Amino acid sequence: METQEEVEMKVEIVVFEGFDELDAIAPFEALQSAALVDGADIEVKLVTLDGAEEATGAHGLRVRPDNRLGEQPDVLIIPGGGWNNRAPQGAWAELQRGDLPAAIARLHRAGVTVAAVCAGGMLAAAAGLTKGRPAVTHHLALEDLRATGAKVVEARVVDDGDLVTSGGVTSGLDLALWLLERYFGAEVASAVEGRMEHERRGVVWRRSEPAQAPVEG
Repeated sequence: METQEEVEMKVEIVVFEGFDELDAIAPFEALQSAALVDGADIEVKLVTLDGAEEATGAHGLRVRPDNRLGEQPDVLIIPGGGWNNRAPQGAWAELQRGDLPAAIARLHRAGVTVAAVCAGGMLAAAAGLTKGRPAVTHHLALEDLRATGAKVVEARVVDDGDLVTSGGVTSGLDLALWLLERYFGAEVASAVEGRMEHERRGVVWRRSEPAQAPVEG
């Protein structure tokens, strides 16, 4: 794994009404841990699309975001929530409104790396990011993802450069640890993993290492 020296990374995690709490909070804690304890130069913020002062998750957790989306972070993390049951609030509802997918597409065109957790991958798909590209999402949404033209990969985390996706609610922690390894090296990622007493699951598929997991044709 190549490490980058003097890396600075600005991360925004976008939250919305009905977002899945673990999809957002797990990456937030892992990345903040690296910044606060290991000295990695990371700035992590919870943001909303419209600058709302509060967002309520799918299980009732209320959070007060730091800022409005749109300052062009290095990495934008998108949680899921409410997709499989087509909930009136959550990722499915945000797709129907269309504003968040449009913002994701705009930021991606500007050079932002999009990292989607669980059904957050479907918002990336709605932004037009997955067509013809390797990706993964929650197992119950894989058929929806295939319908977008994505090449579904049997992996925990799928890193296709400027698009990183992960499958399942708890995969946000594995995605965050992979981002730490990708940007700051294995030592930082392993330190956070050990401190959180978490053992990473599954495999990380990277385009440069296609033998790690099959990609559907």
